[in-house]
Amino acid sequence: MNGATGTLTRRAFGIGFGALVATFSLAPRGIAQVVEGAAPQSFAKTKRLDGWIRVSADNIVTVFTGKAELGQGILTALAQIAADELDVEMAQIRMISADTSRGPDEGYTYGSQSIEQSGSALRAAAAQARAVLVAAAAQRLNVPPSTLAVDSGVIRQIPSGPHISYGEIAVSEINLLDRDVSAGSQAKAKQDYRLVGHTVARIDLPGKILAKGVYLQDMRLPGMVFGRIVRPPSPGATLENVDDHDVRQQPGIVAVVRIESFLGVVAEREEQAIAAAETLRAAARWRKGPALLDEDHLVEELRALPREDILVSAAGQEAPLTPVRTWVEASYSRPYLSQGSIGPSCAVACFADGHMTVWSHTQGAFPLRGDMATVLELPSKSIDVIHVQAAGCYGHNGADDAAMDAALLARAVEGRPVKLQWMRGDEFAWSPISPAMSMKVKAGLSPEGKIVDWTYDVWGNSHATRPGQPGGVNLLASWYIGKGYHVSPPLKIPQPFGNGDRNAVPYYDLARRKISHHLLTEMPIRTGSLRTLGGQANIYAIECFMDELAASAGIDPVEFRLNHLSDPRGRAVIEATAKAAGWQEGWKSDGTTGRGFAYARYKNISTFAAVAVEVKLDRASGAVAILSVHAAVDVGLVINPDGVKSQSEGGIVQGLSWALKEQMRFDREKITSVDWAGYPILTFEEVPPINVIVIDRPDDPSLGAGEGTVGPASAALANAIANAAGVRIRDLPLTPEKIKTALG
Repeated sequence: MNGATGTLTRRAFGIGFGALVATFSLAPRGIAQVVEGAAPQSFAKTKRLDGWIRVSADNIVTVFTGKAELGQGILTALAQIAADELDVEMAQIRMISADTSRGPDEGYTYGSQSIEQSGSALRAAAAQARAVLVAAAAQRLNVPPSTLAVDSGVIRQIPSGPHISYGEIAVSEINLLDRDVSAGSQAKAKQDYRLVGHTVARIDLPGKILAKGVYLQDMRLPGMVFGRIVRPPSPGATLENVDDHDVRQQPGIVAVVRIESFLGVVAEREEQAIAAAETLRAAARWRKGPALLDEDHLVEELRALPREDILVSAAGQEAPLTPVRTWVEASYSRPYLSQGSIGPSCAVACFADGHMTVWSHTQGAFPLRGDMATVLELPSKSIDVIHVQAAGCYGHNGADDAAMDAALLARAVEGRPVKLQWMRGDEFAWSPISPAMSMKVKAGLSPEGKIVDWTYDVWGNSHATRPGQPGGVNLLASWYIGKGYHVSPPLKIPQPFGNGDRNAVPYYDLARRKISHHLLTEMPIRTGSLRTLGGQANIYAIECFMDELAASAGIDPVEFRLNHLSDPRGRAVIEATAKAAGWQEGWKSDGTTGRGFAYARYKNISTFAAVAVEVKLDRASGAVAILSVHAAVDVGLVINPDGVKSQSEGGIVQGLSWALKEQMRFDREKITSVDWAGYPILTFEEVPPINVIVIDRPDDPSLGAGEGTVGPASAALANAIANAAGVRIRDLPLTPEKIKTALG
């Protein structure tokens, strides 16, 4: 974050770091936590201690992480961890995140894994750094290390002896932390935490409130020019001809860039770039790409596509089948979904002296650099990718693609930084969208109302098509420059993480089960990861089906779930949610008010969450008003309870919106949902009161809470609507039109 002088080639943009303290917690390892044996996985690529922790003369500690701040609060949480271990104040911590030239390579920021990866690494590195600094102080002060204590980065002999600061040691021993990083230093016991487990002021708020330019969209650099890309009229279309004479006559034009079917323009001012792109679009002639799916028969077309059949889980298949009183079978689906980010993707790039610098809101700076190096035919060391915050991110949006766009334009105007801003229509039509999915489930109930057989099938495309995957280049522009680049083949991600089959294995006691994933190998519409991957759709289908089974068995939905669940933590969130919601066994809907319940353990290894929803149904119009939501979550040892609630609330709101409203529309040529009118989401006035209970487990490992409530919220809403309507709609979204049709 330093300014460059002369020709702008590197960092000339200062931003603030941090955001909402969210969901993070750490697992204690006994009274004093010592990490022995296997080191944190992040140490595999960044092996030197000063790659994680550095101290400056002013007693400021710079902490490096490969994780990106996406609005989930990771930088504040990581700063808490480091400050606690180093015995410094939050004001003494400076966070450097997701920067390929200065920070560690920790892959992607996704899957609620940042604390498990970067948190454990920083905890170990900070504990080691403190031990090294204290040992150096003992030598300088000529006292035993055991007589020293640290407060605010000052090491003092107890109670009032000589002292020396971290900064003073750093000045005299500049290479002190230049050593192999180790996971063997003693970390603090949980009872000694000062910051972890407590609310800490968000370190990003001053910059955001005072409009200090913390967002990438606000970035301004000396000599900056502005770019726009002219996309094809449909995916896969190729550019046959373009007459750029008229556009070159427009004011402010710096360059018109054409590389085969990649077409863009650079101008001195942003409005000039926008106008030029429209002129260029009108002058371009394209050959159509392949036809898209038939939206009206989406499920049938998905199931007919080429696929790889994968057995996800099977148990009890050889044992005799327990007598079945009733067989129940149902199919569910969800449509393609957009990221729905409030701000379109953006990037800034500058190419000078053979070096490319890119500022991006990517979730993976190092993987992006790798794919960009392939496309630009540059060595990776000649590219820097620096993460800068942008609008909220829920998965694989257009950030990486915008970075590639900006780099291609920057190469054409060497020495000048190019700001490339997508328009709203670009974001909807060209960023990766979450795959449509089809789920089919069949189960047998015993005379006592217990599930004795369970068969589950899920169809869908891969949710994992990010840069850095083998066998392809996952950057939109690369497919249009005539070099033969293509998307990587579908990734098979093993359980429990999964891909489209995430959470396809129910977290219930099912002795006889068979779960299959039908991974579609062709991608007629570009797809990518969105919050929970396939977890939301699978939890939606499973939890709706649990309600249908409960109804068939004549058992209350909450009791039915408890009858099939022995895990005490799962039972606890169900019971806490039911109590908070005032759940009453045998409660009957009056035909307009409905109540629904759902439960899941995210990825079957992470957050436990249960959600209860109450709705009001207008039977004449089919409109649904969500009256209230109650939820309970268990994320292990909590760092910040308010943060856990915030992330859980956000997941609930998004789960409700997906279930009630969201659907990417398309015809046989292109995406047609290109604005908010064509892709409605839940509005502020439609968000109900939400009550989240956080069950603290101080003796259990921490679990990420950012995604745990999404699926249960969708399912609980669907169950509430079915309860009120008396009929069930199984294909999302649950629009008024569908409800009215079902009611007859």
